[in-house]
Amino acid sequence: MESLETDSEKNPVYDTTIGARDDQHSGDPERTISGWRWIAVVLAILSTNIQAEIIRDFDAVAKLTWVSVGLVMSASATVLLWGKIFFQFNTKWTYIISVAIFEVGSAVCGSSPNMNALIVGRVLCGIGGSGLYIGVITLLAATTTLHERPIYVASTGMTWGLGMVLGPIVGGGFSESSVGWRWAFYINLLIAAVCAPVYLFLIPNIDPRKGAGFMDRIREIDLVGSILNLGAFLSGIMAISFGGLTWAWNSGKIIGLFVCSGVLFTLFGIQQAYVIFTTAERRILPIEFFKSRTMLVLFASTSAAGTACFVPIYMIPLFFQFTRGEDAFGSAVRLLPFIILCIFAIIVNGGVMSAFGLYMPWYTIGGALVLIGGALLYTVNVDTNVAHIYGYSIITGLGTGMYLQASFSVAQASVEPLQVASASSFITCAQVVGTTIALAIANSVFLNKAQENIIHVLPDISLQEVQSVISGTSSLVSSLPGDKQTAVESGIVSAMGHTYILVITAGSLTVLLSLLMKRERLFMQAGAAA
Repeated sequence: MESLETDSEKNPVYDTTIGARDDQHSGDPERTISGWRWIAVVLAILSTNIQAEIIRDFDAVAKLTWVSVGLVMSASATVLLWGKIFFQFNTKWTYIISVAIFEVGSAVCGSSPNMNALIVGRVLCGIGGSGLYIGVITLLAATTTLHERPIYVASTGMTWGLGMVLGPIVGGGFSESSVGWRWAFYINLLIAAVCAPVYLFLIPNIDPRKGAGFMDRIREIDLVGSILNLGAFLSGIMAISFGGLTWAWNSGKIIGLFVCSGVLFTLFGIQQAYVIFTTAERRILPIEFFKSRTMLVLFASTSAAGTACFVPIYMIPLFFQFTRGEDAFGSAVRLLPFIILCIFAIIVNGGVMSAFGLYMPWYTIGGALVLIGGALLYTVNVDTNVAHIYGYSIITGLGTGMYLQASFSVAQASVEPLQVASASSFITCAQVVGTTIALAIANSVFLNKAQENIIHVLPDISLQEVQSVISGTSSLVSSLPGDKQTAVESGIVSAMGHTYILVITAGSLTVLLSLLMKRERLFMQAGAAA
């Protein structure tokens, strides 16, 4: 593999390659298992919108934001740490531990007697889920060749997309059935039980530091950096999520959270840059990647892709719930055009990149489609034809899928073999952080703008009733006169429209960043290494 390039290097032309060697990618891992065992391993590691029902059950509308943000907040705060853990410890058993944490969180959510317990479960799911994602990417990187890796990385996007569709559908089905919404969490335990034999007996043992003692491995983890990173992310995301709705933007709590986040991020940057209480090799943030134009562009592009993907996933079902009276099941079905086209684009991207290795055009074209789709979704109002909404979501989903997972393969091909785990966590951090911040901002914009619009139409309504309307737990809107009902629905949809400014921005940013990418291939074509 070639070393990370700096900005002073010139853009190569398309016939150059990443990682071209005379020995056909020496050091490129070969799979130690094949056939049905390999299929079982891939399926097992890839296996891994019921808010209204939960809120009604616990009567805790004020804590709605925690349900939305708890999982992604904890995931973003721990993703860099997981990258270091996977680099220090046996990959198989670290992955199994992350599965266990996720399943414990699912069990806590399913059995939660109150909202506080549910929030704890969601946080555990976020921590375990972050490890799961890093683990999948790391296992695929360690057990596939550079040539075939893009198609397997694309498969993670395919199973993710299926999960995004099946999750709300299955969860909505449970919430409407006699078993209740709790089985939307318990079903995770059943899936883990089915896959457990594969986890235990078929996943290969890969130890990046074979022979090292447990405490030696622990000492290699940047604990100070991990704590600063955790605190900075948690306080910052809480400030964005709760500002304006739970607490006023100018309240001492929100200001304190922003100040706390800023101070901790500053201390974290200083500690990482000047290797305080750590070493250059141990620090949690791979500073060396900041010297690489490619890695920085990939980071920003992947964050933009997370934004472009999850804002529509969050908002499209809400639109149909508020304007068409859909339940969780029905609104999830309405998301199918977006998800199906996104999955299709991810698979095509993985296959074509595996065959030809070119990656820059995917970001340019994908970003342009996201920009167009986001602009069209921004124009949606209460009376917009359903077919038009489907068309807009198809354009956005197709564009997002063209580069949502591509950066993993590019980043892994751009670094030395020993840096693959760090590169995976770096790109995962971009995806998770981009998604988390985008959802926090979108959630805050939607809730605050919707609250403002509802109060404008119904000035005598209480704040608690407003929150109930927004969360979908109140029948107030349906009892209003026709003109008032339309005005409230229009105010809510208008608030949703403001969130698509994030998607427009993400698409525009991706197009601009793609112009800074090198025109290169991921690998040397067969027979061309000489």
